[in-house]
Amino acid sequence: MAQLPGMPTWGQGWLESYVAQADLGDVVRGDLGRGARWWHHLFDGVATLTEGRLQRLQDRIGRQVDDLGTAFRLPGDTSERPWPAAALPLLIGEDEWRGIAEGVVQRADLMEAVLADVYGPARLVADGTLPAPLVTGSRSFWRSMIGMEPTSGHRLQIYAVDLGRGPDGEWRVLADHVRAPAGAGYALENRLAASRVMGPLQTRLNIQRLAPFFSDFREGLAAVCRRAAPRIGLLTPGRFNPSYAEQAHLARYLGFLLVEGDDLAVRGNELFVRTIEGLKRIDALWRRIDTKFLDPLSFDTSSRIGVPGLMDVIAAGNAVITNAPGVGIMEAPAMAAFLPMLARKLLGEKLKLPNIATWWCGQDGPRAEMLANMDDLLIAPAFGDPVIGLPGGASLGANIDWTARAALEQAIALRPQDYIGREVVRLSTMPVVQDGRLVSRPFTLRAFATRAADGSWSVMPGGFARLGDDADVRATVMGEGAFSADVGIVALHPVEPVSLLPAHVEVRRNPGTLPSRAADNLFWLGRYLERGDATLRLVRATLGGTIDADGGQSLVPVTLDRLATLLIATGAARIDDADDAEGDDEEPGEIRDLAELAAAAIDGPGYASIRTLIGAAHGIAEVIRDRLAADVWRLIDMPLPAAPAEDTGAMLARAASLQDRFAALAGLAAENMGRTAGWRFHDLGRRIERALAVCRYVRTFATEAATSDDLTTLLDLSDSQISYRARYLTGLALVPVRDLMTLDPYNPRSVAFQVDRIREHLAALPSLRDDGIDEAPVAAATELGFTIATMRAEAMSRTGLLSLENKLAALSDAIGRRYFLQGAETIRAAGMTLA
Repeated sequence: MAQLPGMPTWGQGWLESYVAQADLGDVVRGDLGRGARWWHHLFDGVATLTEGRLQRLQDRIGRQVDDLGTAFRLPGDTSERPWPAAALPLLIGEDEWRGIAEGVVQRADLMEAVLADVYGPARLVADGTLPAPLVTGSRSFWRSMIGMEPTSGHRLQIYAVDLGRGPDGEWRVLADHVRAPAGAGYALENRLAASRVMGPLQTRLNIQRLAPFFSDFREGLAAVCRRAAPRIGLLTPGRFNPSYAEQAHLARYLGFLLVEGDDLAVRGNELFVRTIEGLKRIDALWRRIDTKFLDPLSFDTSSRIGVPGLMDVIAAGNAVITNAPGVGIMEAPAMAAFLPMLARKLLGEKLKLPNIATWWCGQDGPRAEMLANMDDLLIAPAFGDPVIGLPGGASLGANIDWTARAALEQAIALRPQDYIGREVVRLSTMPVVQDGRLVSRPFTLRAFATRAADGSWSVMPGGFARLGDDADVRATVMGEGAFSADVGIVALHPVEPVSLLPAHVEVRRNPGTLPSRAADNLFWLGRYLERGDATLRLVRATLGGTIDADGGQSLVPVTLDRLATLLIATGAARIDDADDAEGDDEEPGEIRDLAELAAAAIDGPGYASIRTLIGAAHGIAEVIRDRLAADVWRLIDMPLPAAPAEDTGAMLARAASLQDRFAALAGLAAENMGRTAGWRFHDLGRRIERALAVCRYVRTFATEAATSDDLTTLLDLSDSQISYRARYLTGLALVPVRDLMTLDPYNPRSVAFQVDRIREHLAALPSLRDDGIDEAPVAAATELGFTIATMRAEAMSRTGLLSLENKLAALSDAIGRRYFLQGAETIRAAGMTLA
């Protein structure tokens, strides 16, 4: 697609066309009117990157979002959705941003000052500046926090604010976020995706970097802890939270432990994380759960995601919880009506970022004014919670019919403090790529501030923009928005490369803390992935995917029937009772419907079918996403390939494709995971599952009545054909095959090899005993090793192999009892020092 001589460049043409159709309040039109050139540079750069095809940019951004694993979940969703990142960033000049940042800092200071008074001397309520019902009417107000001074000296460590830019260019505050501000991770991921697509262009535009903000947050939180090298956790509600993917990404990026309530325990008014090494002290928590769920002993007694006794830790000053419980009173929409007055009283200043005009119905004058002008206002709950008069939530007054209005007015008369009226805000627009062309859409901006190590506020140079899905520029109609865009702050001069490396750091080889829940999940992720590989091997052998089978001939009926029996017995292919009854009359060696069994083993409901196992692995991987490489998550998150027609060749190709995926996951674990305790638990799961599978194979195919097809199939199922042929030139024989598959310590598929690796892993894991006696898993593995060492291939029996399987299962249980969470039981040996 060549550019014609003498014609405007693609970028220039796009820009001129967009400005011609944009409203007067559009941000691009406004910037160009002030002489800004960054939009020219952006569109010229994008044109070069895409060779004049705008949709290419959107497609590339989408691929990068998928590659990063950026996702979110809406309430009620059973699965995550890809993060909807827009192709073009919102660009803001450095001078304009400086004013915004000053307003954000002022507002954060105001929030801190109000909270200090509400939970301290309460002078604002006493002198009538702040109406008492406005404070006590909020579900986020907690009397238990009164008089409790935060350990850090601050109730807010991180703050977020939603801003709207009006058509006149003025920025105004739409909402404050102080309880558990979300979105900083999405701002980071938007920037990462954009940088991968147009990194050099961002450099030419002098886009300020986000990394210093996250460094300030990490160092600021560490600075208020009482230890030089504190242990910090991100407390998450769990994987079904809408922003769990963001939380996992932030924990990994910041080096925090991603923990749930069950991972934590309180002992002696101190907070600990339950790890494979016992209880380890944790110094700070960045909470992403609501206050009422934090401690069932102090707040909501029905909470199952909190930490009993956490308030005692806070009261004793032994841990920093950020942001502090109870700060959510500042998020009440009604509070906006009083912030201008509070700023003048507490800070001696006017608000640099004005609020949306708000009328709280808890006062007679504002209530009368709101009722008189209802058609021009948004009517909303005062505290954000559902109210009787607004069954559908916040509504434009002009859209409320007379019947609903009468009910609303009656509800306001009964409980006026529950309602507010808000100005209907019109927003500026920005360019969005839609179907390969530029369209204008309204946007809001979420900005972030955090306390640095010295306690001062540091504002993220950017944030993320939410874009409306249609051209209606009213903020109330846009709601949460349909897309998200990176926000770039354009500096006047080139941005110096930022080094986050401190001058001196002591070398450490401690791989870090492994919570027991994470160890549990890594262990079972290994087992499910190995089990999936075993199922696929059975499917391929059943369909004729062996490498030998009598030089390419079909397997004999007896061998095929044994394969079918294994598919059913392992839970890969579940059959109904009716099918069982029909099978009662089958003679030994009778061939079942193998294609049907193979299809069921991939897509059926059996507990070891590929669909079930991938679902189980996906659920686990979601929980430990902070510990998995992006490539691992992407492979696990991939959907199953479409089921082909009932054709054996197509089914074999599908099974082979799936097995390649499982092999890739095994390779990533073997080559990319650090040799930490986490890797050991993952590999332990694989080794135990593989040893169990090989025991079943040998018990099924290496009986005294084994045929050559049986032995060939056994070697195929365990990838041991080449190993056998390299050692034995006389053909297949029962005893050598048994020895190779069970007792040979040099065959990476043998039971003996798995047991040796299991013993190595357990020996390397920490022990809680100080008396020199082996812990239960080590003792069980040692006994298993002795059993293998004393077995002989020629005397091997089904009973002996079944006993071996039982010992492997018992070993798995012993590992679980020792290292994984067992309800509220403390994982700690008597006399062990808590660290």
